Amino acid sequence: MTKPDAQELRNARSARLVAVVLAVTMILWMGLQVVGGEMGWSPRFAFLFDLAALAAFLWALVVTYQIWRARRG
Repeated sequence: MTKPDAQELRNARSARLVAVVLAVTMILWMGLQVVGGEMGWSPRFAFLFDLAALAAFLWALVVTYQIWRARRG
């Protein structure tokens, strides 16, 4: 078995970070939606949470694309 090079280790670290960000974003987003609904928060807060979640998902998509490109190259 060969030792992975530095690029592969960076890709693996980035992939783990993307996985954690996706999981935490989903859990927080769903939790905040439930808490906001139960506590009667303004719908503006729901849109704020939605935009924050979309930003995290967009970041994860960009980083995943970068990992994919690095593996192809």
